[in-house]
Amino acid sequence: MGNKKFQLKHAPIIALNTLALIVALQVVAVTAQYFSLQSSIHKAIDNVERRIILDSAFLDVGNKTLNTPVNQFAIYRYLERLNDTLKQKGYPILVKGVQGIETNSEDFSLYSHAISSTFINAEQEITVSLRSKTAFSLLTFSWGAFLASLLMSPLFSITNKNPATKVLEEAIPPTPKLIINLQDKTLSNGIDDKVVTLQNKPLCFYTALVKYCIEHPGEPLPPHKDVPPELLALANKSFGRLIELGHTKRKRPDFNANLDKTLSEIRAALDEVFSSFNEEKETYYPPRAQGEGSRSKQHSFAIPLVKDEDIEIIGN
Repeated sequence: MGNKKFQLKHAPIIALNTLALIVALQVVAVTAQYFSLQSSIHKAIDNVERRIILDSAFLDVGNKTLNTPVNQFAIYRYLERLNDTLKQKGYPILVKGVQGIETNSEDFSLYSHAISSTFINAEQEITVSLRSKTAFSLLTFSWGAFLASLLMSPLFSITNKNPATKVLEEAIPPTPKLIINLQDKTLSNGIDDKVVTLQNKPLCFYTALVKYCIEHPGEPLPPHKDVPPELLALANKSFGRLIELGHTKRKRPDFNANLDKTLSEIRAALDEVFSSFNEEKETYYPPRAQGEGSRSKQHSFAIPLVKDEDIEIIGN
């Protein structure tokens, strides 16, 4: 009888705790889901833009210098093939037009966010119109968080009248994270006040290097060979973003030239930013060459440990 009274007395508390945990864990799950989707959308945009940059050499987009028109039929066919591939791979993005030629064969009603980009190849500027889904439209109810809250609620109700608050208020030790700010042209670690400003070339190259190494884990980057085209495309895209932000009007630099100097400037900036976090710094540090002769030929300045969750790029 006493046990039944205890259960009846604490039933409202358990119910409130369960509701609080469901709401709290759903908020955590949806927030994590949102930032993960946002990152996936940005990565998809980068991949598509890089694909178009590489394909532009073989795509008949006309030539202002030679006064040749855009081949509309070729553009239509290219957009149809590209969008079919994007849909098959589940990309949250479609390409609406290239060089002012827009496709009418796609339904963009679910792709509400419009994105316009401009690339510069060896001959002229190429404009691209993209449409992407929003992270909010892709959010879903987390059944995992719901089941976890049901399992956790009775345990917390026994020892604490307000367990949800206790769970949310538990202190998590801060972990440094690389923050690349294209708006301020700075690097920082997200914890202390160490902020270092980088020049345009090393900033753009390092931004591209981090993205490239995340997308190509384990792929070496020998300093005695030319920089891969995909990495150059990412660096040129970052430089174009600096132009959009009003930081420079200069001609884009040659990212293959003076590579050792560029990497040295990047390492010096990272040494300062992560001066209090030497162990964590290795995640973001382009390795130096060890030894001379045959050993130095095996050197790679790729960053093998960096992952997407380790970085934040502002103004991308």
